[in-house]
Amino acid sequence: MSHADHAAHATSALRGVRVADFSRVLAGPFATMMLADLGADVIKIESPAGDDTRGWIPPADSAGRGTYFASVNRNKRSIALDLASDEGRQRAWQLASTADVVVENFRPGTMQKFGLDHGRLLAANPRVVMCSITGFGSGAGADLPGYDLLVQAMGGLMSITGDPDGEPTKAGVALVDVITGLNAVIGIQAALRHADATGRGQHVEVNLLSSLLAALTNQASAAISTGRSPARLGNRHPSITPYETFHAADASLAVAVGNDRQFASFAGVLGMPELADDARFATNQARVGNRDALRSHIEPALAQRPADHWVMALTEARVPAGRVNTVLEGFELAERLGLAPIVEIDDPDAGAPARQVASALRLSATPPVYRSAPPSLGAHDGAWWHDAASEPAPASEPPASAAASSAHLDLANQHPHRPESERHDDR
Repeated sequence: MSHADHAAHATSALRGVRVADFSRVLAGPFATMMLADLGADVIKIESPAGDDTRGWIPPADSAGRGTYFASVNRNKRSIALDLASDEGRQRAWQLASTADVVVENFRPGTMQKFGLDHGRLLAANPRVVMCSITGFGSGAGADLPGYDLLVQAMGGLMSITGDPDGEPTKAGVALVDVITGLNAVIGIQAALRHADATGRGQHVEVNLLSSLLAALTNQASAAISTGRSPARLGNRHPSITPYETFHAADASLAVAVGNDRQFASFAGVLGMPELADDARFATNQARVGNRDALRSHIEPALAQRPADHWVMALTEARVPAGRVNTVLEGFELAERLGLAPIVEIDDPDAGAPARQVASALRLSATPPVYRSAPPSLGAHDGAWWHDAASEPAPASEPPASAAASSAHLDLANQHPHRPESERHDDR
């Protein structure tokens, strides 16, 4: 970390917040990385086998780490603990009972079997905030496997994604996990604010299904208000048109006409201003009802020229439009716009800086700080909180009861060869 980064970290918004991170795969690690970027001291507690995503290779980064793992684990320290052993549980208790925040995404009830449930931690540390991340909640859905793909399917997202005549389609990234991680961060910070005001922590629970349903926003509102589930429209919008992709002469083009003024400008750029006066297209409601007829006018016109021509002409007319880019082209665009989407972090394991996606947050006084590359497994065994004056005392709580000695059977992360149907990691 550079001198400037050290100075920035000294004023980080969450500096001094201790996070014991028992989570793995995506939603939990994404949440704890966001907390770490904002200055929290995050110790990642892994099984001796490590977070599953360490083995999700290819692709790998310059240090040989799976890029999946690397994407959500910077700014953390890693220790490896066997929670099936007394020693491992004692060490876990030392960390969890002295943390401000404990994050976990095990099968509901597993932390209790290990003696690390919120009730027990709260008795030792009244301010502790625990965040539990599950697939379908801790009630009747506790035994359902929480995989992002399953939640996209079972929660309805796939039913509204894809071509109308094609197969239901998942998003190109584990979007539900990411949304759930964001919800976890919001809940954790709200609970920390409450703890500052009252001296009392609380249990934050987020699950993938509820996160997805809330994120369906307008589509969810339409379904529960009308009693009819929305259908797949491909790249079309259910309430606005033209708000979709079209084929230009050389590439796909996204056009996002949001109101009647923009449509009049759009028609003018296409050389067909009469479309704005046509009763079938003069208002958005009319356009939605006649979208196929409208498309039959638009697409042949756009196919006459390259996408870049239309982007320039439409942008000058204040009509939202853009090329359909690849991921790398998206980063190039962000670079051209001065958004600095990539950061480089010192990485002793690779001998060269690790390239990471920058945080999306921009804070004028307490910006995110990039202190360390994703850690190798157990690289910080024996680590203690940065702000602690001394090493930990012996555990003030005995190891969990005998039931905990078999509780590791509930942890897919301890048994990486268990059938997927029995796992409860988030994906």
